[in-house]
Amino acid sequence: MKEIQLLYVINEVSNKKRQTRQEVSFLMLVENLSCTKNIDVVWAGEDGQWHTLPARFHAATGENKEYWKAHASFILSPKHDPLPGNITFALRYQTGGDEFWDNNHNLNYLSLANSGIQVTGEHPIQNIDFNDVLESDRKLIPITVVTSHLPRARKVKIHWTVDNWAHVHIARCYQKKSRALNRDGHPVQDGVQVWKGLLNIGNAFELQYSICCESENDVVWDNNFGRNYSVRRKPLKVMILNLHCYQEENQDEKLTLIAKAIDDQGVDIVCLQEVAEPWNGGMGMFETNTAKIINDRLPAPFHLHTDWSHLGFDKYREGVAILSRYPFIMRDSRYVSESRDPYNIHARKVVMAQIAVPSMGPINIFSSHLSWWEDGFQEQFENLVTWAESKRTINTKGTMLCGDFNIKAGSKGYELVVDSQAYEDQFLAANSPAVYKRIFKEKRPLWQRDLNDDHRIDYIFMHKSSSLRVTSGRELFTEQDYGRVSDHSGYLMTFEPI
Repeated sequence: MKEIQLLYVINEVSNKKRQTRQEVSFLMLVENLSCTKNIDVVWAGEDGQWHTLPARFHAATGENKEYWKAHASFILSPKHDPLPGNITFALRYQTGGDEFWDNNHNLNYLSLANSGIQVTGEHPIQNIDFNDVLESDRKLIPITVVTSHLPRARKVKIHWTVDNWAHVHIARCYQKKSRALNRDGHPVQDGVQVWKGLLNIGNAFELQYSICCESENDVVWDNNFGRNYSVRRKPLKVMILNLHCYQEENQDEKLTLIAKAIDDQGVDIVCLQEVAEPWNGGMGMFETNTAKIINDRLPAPFHLHTDWSHLGFDKYREGVAILSRYPFIMRDSRYVSESRDPYNIHARKVVMAQIAVPSMGPINIFSSHLSWWEDGFQEQFENLVTWAESKRTINTKGTMLCGDFNIKAGSKGYELVVDSQAYEDQFLAANSPAVYKRIFKEKRPLWQRDLNDDHRIDYIFMHKSSSLRVTSGRELFTEQDYGRVSDHSGYLMTFEPI
């Protein structure tokens, strides 16, 4: 294969709402030579002026290849500036000082205005405008297939599954007659057939599919270079962070930075500890609540549930919070400590929320800040587990105990969690699966030695009956990643349904 190859170009002109618009899209296949690369479309319209249109990564495929896509939209302005019309173009690939071109064997490509789709190369089937991310509420998935370079297709079918091919469905596509005409009024897609299909996947999390084209003498498949096409909904992203109770220098800037990270990383649920607001005689000042400030600085504020448990640092109401992109089904909070004295630092309250997560179902989330082992951890953890168990029903898809547990990995407190045989360390599962297996699945003797160098005290413990699996775990707010915002690091983990 060439380092870069044009798969198709779409050139369409439309008139809607008294506005004339020209849309041009390019899909190209790129050899993945480096993680650092620039892909451009170098083009000129009928005015002869050359421009550079950057392409963006679209999706990965098999055999170390990637799809890249570029799109441009032009509107006929009130000043009657002309549209590009016919476009001459070539593709450029730059990486590590090397430069590769697909310029149609030094002739450049030509895309006529309003010519619709133009298929190039040796691929007889093209999957048009496919995506690899499903919108959270989409249940019907349209598929557009273009056939060319083969005897006239008689049937095009989509073979698809939502359970990793345990069950296979077949959807028939129907041919769409081309309406694209050149400036002489003649059809411009001679030899090209456009087919449309629609897949009803309901609330499934992932769709996989291949395309089968039957002609008079042959059957041709497009299975994305042996990988099949895969479309997935966004995984659930959960972040935990102890905010350090208003003790940070440049506190306001750091709260803004936390909000930025939540937005940058597309976090869905945030569990915060040492959430603080001035004591104010025990009445607090909610406008200065650190969880509220972070939430208010998000581009679109989340649902917020927060409560406090005791006087912190002699001048703050200190508590915990949950921020959620998705609605709360229910909320609750309660002390898990024997003490409920607000002047006792070991009076510990936990907040919980049941959250309606699209494509996953109800998830129970607990934001916790428990005491050290010698100051009541065992009692508090056991009370938390009992409470969490009372909230689990047959419809609950997952239960997560999140936050600052004040127990080092491998300590007596951590051993209590392991011995419960109910909750498992998700960061460990994501980043050290072999160690996770030895500890939580095989229960090997002397497993504590595996954690001698693991100094975490912040965790997401997920109930083993949950219909979710962790897919990644990342430490945030370190010197290398956003910078320090607290005396704790944050942790971001992603989950998908099993």
